[in-house]
Amino acid sequence: MEDYRVRYQQWLEDPFIDEETKAELRGITDENEIKERFFKELEFGTGGLRGIIGNGSNRLNRYTVGKASQGLANYIKKEGTQKQGVAIAYDSRFMSPEFAEVAGLIFAANGIPAYVYPSLRPVPMLSFAVRELGCTAGVVLTASHNPPEYNGYKVYWADGAQVVAPRDKGIITEVNAVENFGQIQRMEKAEAVEKKLYNLIGEEVDEAFDRNVQAQLMNPEMIARMGDKLNIVYTPLHGSGNLPVRRNLAKAGFKNVFIVKEQELPDSSFSTVDYPNPEDTKVFTLARKLAAEVNADVLIGTDPDCDRMGAMVKDSEGNFVALTGNMVGALATDYILSQRKEQGRLPANGVVVKTIVSTEMITPICRAYGVGKIDVLTGFKYIGEQIKGFEETGSHTYLFGFEESYGCLAGTYARDKDGVYAAVLVCEMAAYYKEKGMTLYEALLKLYEAYGYYRDGVKSMTMKGLEGMARIQRIMKTFRENTPQELGGYKVIMAKDYQTQVFRNLETGEESGSPLPVSDVLHYTLEDGTWVCIRPSGTEPKLKFYIGVKADGLQAAQDKVDALDADIEAKVAEIA
Repeated sequence: MEDYRVRYQQWLEDPFIDEETKAELRGITDENEIKERFFKELEFGTGGLRGIIGNGSNRLNRYTVGKASQGLANYIKKEGTQKQGVAIAYDSRFMSPEFAEVAGLIFAANGIPAYVYPSLRPVPMLSFAVRELGCTAGVVLTASHNPPEYNGYKVYWADGAQVVAPRDKGIITEVNAVENFGQIQRMEKAEAVEKKLYNLIGEEVDEAFDRNVQAQLMNPEMIARMGDKLNIVYTPLHGSGNLPVRRNLAKAGFKNVFIVKEQELPDSSFSTVDYPNPEDTKVFTLARKLAAEVNADVLIGTDPDCDRMGAMVKDSEGNFVALTGNMVGALATDYILSQRKEQGRLPANGVVVKTIVSTEMITPICRAYGVGKIDVLTGFKYIGEQIKGFEETGSHTYLFGFEESYGCLAGTYARDKDGVYAAVLVCEMAAYYKEKGMTLYEALLKLYEAYGYYRDGVKSMTMKGLEGMARIQRIMKTFRENTPQELGGYKVIMAKDYQTQVFRNLETGEESGSPLPVSDVLHYTLEDGTWVCIRPSGTEPKLKFYIGVKADGLQAAQDKVDALDADIEAKVAEIA
């Protein structure tokens, strides 16, 4: 009997799985559906779980969530920090509140107090709550911007950041050691509440979070002057950002905030969009319609768990242009550093942190202000790890961090990207430049004139299911074993393999080691300074190609990106 059939049969015979679940499983008539649901265990990776909601070992359900929670509880008990408790948040996805309660009651049954938000909250608010409440860990039930059939289980540690090595491996080991659902401890909610092992997080934590967001404002006096002169359209895309973003825009002093009513309230189906991701400009269709009615200066949107923020701003002709995560990162870096310098608040040991797949435009900006720049692996948890290190050693003062995938953070109140702060930041920058007679897009053009015309691209190839996973592995293996000699017509001069940890200069043959942890990432530097990076997504069935170029003008830069994009697509097509 094949492995997936063995797992399927085990679920049907497991005395700890309820009859309703078994009945649904028995009713599956499509053999391929059984195979997709059971061909493997849903893997608890370095960021936790993420998968399609449904019954089965390769799906997210109360049993796989339960196993993850029991494994995390076992790890916490071995650490001896169970009295500190675990903070739990959830977003607007299907089953998020139910999974949050399942997790909370399992922690309670293990003698670990659970502190649960009473309604949906953004990821950064969970990151904040872990530290504010002195918890040993945190959990968020979310699948970020994935399609509606997905949900996930993200794990944070006491520093408020997602777990990193070696702790992530320790937790994974404990989760994998839970071999059957009978090992999961359970407690009724009434008993957990009575014993103060299941607690709701109060409004005072929300208020403390808001104070920290407001503390990041660079120019509150300017906002006081411009707050009623900037028209803002905001869409929460049916997610958790609705109340916190509106609240913080109001507290900052922005008076004219217009909400996209059709996307205001939680909707697990995300019925007004194909894909609830502010990186996709199609999600702004309704926002642009409203913008025309209210003469908006800026459109902002946050994803369901409100850690990502996307924006559109007017160009000099009044047309809306999308700002990529890299563009926001460059604008914000220059704005924060320039304002700090002007106010005499630019520390000698200041540093900006970005991921290796984010724009290199940051390098000359940081150099111009005499500020350090640090590159980390993809994932905001690595930026959070740097913040923790700075606080422990005093080596640097963290000023700003961002990643190309529409996430950023200033301040150290959270250790994950914060869409609430990002929304306020973009509006503050838009108001600042409007007072100077410029749009935010025109401010970006000024940066290009000063530092060079940088253009960045991301190409995502979706490959679903068992065959998709195998194809992604084949493509990575082919590139890893056969380093391309050229890409887009330019010679490759440096190949960095973060999995083997070998960096190789193709011109000299010289090899060196990687300064960063092991990760399934390939990075190529081309003869003109252009770079290309390849990595499988850690959260979706996708293979991602990142491109960074610099040219003498915007069109020339875009032409370079397009040529590389086409060459990459052709090279991938050749791989069976």
